[in-house]
Amino acid sequence: MVPMIDLLMVTIAFLLVTAVWSSMARMEGRADVPGQVTDPTPTEHERSLHVDMRPADRYVLSWRDGNVVVSTRDVARDGTSLARAVAQEWRTNGAHVAPTDPGRDRAVLHVSNETPFADMVATMDAVESAKRAVPHGQTPAFALTLATQ
Repeated sequence: MVPMIDLLMVTIAFLLVTAVWSSMARMEGRADVPGQVTDPTPTEHERSLHVDMRPADRYVLSWRDGNVVVSTRDVARDGTSLARAVAQEWRTNGAHVAPTDPGRDRAVLHVSNETPFADMVATMDAVESAKRAVPHGQTPAFALTLATQ
């Protein structure tokens, strides 16, 4: 009877320890944010770049002013096209391009729940590769936000 209880205790301990590790390879995307509730209506719309990686064969870059789509561009899914296209779009349409401007343009990355994490990170790195000059060096041109579906 004692060996059976020992086996049961070891099995329970093993299951408890591995249950914690099974959720570590997952990134949860929710809109629950702790803190003070503020007025959700924005006072003014600022133009932002939306990078949609939900289509399997291309990226869709679109500049939006609130809910209004200002311009759209399709980019092929290959190694360096996205980084070049994002940098070119920022130079053409970015609002915060002056070195003395402390703000950064906003970029929103749209992904589906089935998107592999490695693909999301590669896309985020491509968006963050667009740099702008500031008085003390360089900084990313965009403040990146992740939007899951």
